[in-house]
Amino acid sequence: MWELIRVNKRNSVLLLFSMASVLLTLGAIIGYTWMGPQGAGPGLLIALAVWLILTLVSFSSGDQILLASSGAVEVTPEVHPMLFNVVEEMKIAAGLPAMPKIYIIPDASPNAFATGRSPEHAAVAVTEGLLSKLNRDELQGVIAHEVSHIIHRDILFVTLAGIMLGSIVLLSNIFLRGSLYGGGSRRRYSGRGEGGGQGLVILIALIAAILAPLMAQILYFALSRKREYLADAGAVRLTRYPEGLASALEKIAGSKISVATANQVTAPMYIANPFRNGHANLFSTHPPIKERIEVLRKMTYGSAYKDYDSAYQNVTGHTGIIPASALQETETVQTRPASSQPAAQAVPSAQANSQQRIRIGDFIRQTQGFAMIACPCGVKLKLPPNLKSDKVMCPRCKRIHPLNTEAGK
Repeated sequence: MWELIRVNKRNSVLLLFSMASVLLTLGAIIGYTWMGPQGAGPGLLIALAVWLILTLVSFSSGDQILLASSGAVEVTPEVHPMLFNVVEEMKIAAGLPAMPKIYIIPDASPNAFATGRSPEHAAVAVTEGLLSKLNRDELQGVIAHEVSHIIHRDILFVTLAGIMLGSIVLLSNIFLRGSLYGGGSRRRYSGRGEGGGQGLVILIALIAAILAPLMAQILYFALSRKREYLADAGAVRLTRYPEGLASALEKIAGSKISVATANQVTAPMYIANPFRNGHANLFSTHPPIKERIEVLRKMTYGSAYKDYDSAYQNVTGHTGIIPASALQETETVQTRPASSQPAAQAVPSAQANSQQRIRIGDFIRQTQGFAMIACPCGVKLKLPPNLKSDKVMCPRCKRIHPLNTEAGK
């Protein structure tokens, strides 16, 4: 495990340096284009300053920004006891130093992600859609996958790499917009020298501004895909039940709904591509989900890293993905049988799913300032915080409820 973490950290540093090189080179080219040879240094410094500022923000509150942008709401054990129980199980199995905070995203698309600065300050967020579709074994597989991201130290990397990618895109967009709508400084500079030569510099700068974000995305997404395989391997080792995660991924893949709040920067955080836009390609944030499922279902002899690596090679025909030193472990991880839950409880009924969604929805509304009034006829009135009236009528029994006395209850 520690060797896997060490290799992961080394790869993260290499990727961050590569993306930093793209960012600083882009800044220097833009400075040169706007102000001439003397502008390359200031352009590089401005790019560095932008990255440092955004990096400090990501260190201090990047996880909260990502959670807020996803509409995630922190919940208590009373909202979903099974979710808390599963997270606690995986926390203990992984040896995490602290219990991750648990969030629910009010979105019908089944998905999940982990974020945070370190294993001591981490969070797991799952969508309502995920909770309504998965049984306990499947939910355990998904949570184990996210906990694996935490113990592999992926969560800080994704935050920092996402901030760096955002910096590159920001500088590129500023330059391209300036080229279209501004350009006075560049024209004055090009007039002082050799027009053809300066025109070539501007052309190179435009090409660099277009290609830099693409290069950064390729670097970002390529390593993100590898991390998904490693997190799958870690999840199976924690749960000792490959079919749980395989079945969960199958259900996630069957959804045709995109995560409404996801974007290109946050997409690699999710367990599966949050955009329902077809097959994996060079710019995909995740490896093909069918391939991930097939690898998991090829694990017939055990749940150790070596078993996952063997299944991966069998399915993909590529060299192994687990570091060689991590494959030298002598411990045998036996695959356990499915949960002993009765079949009637293993997959929640439609009625139970509906009640669960209502309970989660009510909790999220309360955190947003909604008032809840229980009418004697059985209807629960859910009143928004900006309601102007001082009374409300029950749509079923027509009873009038004065808000000044009951809304706060």
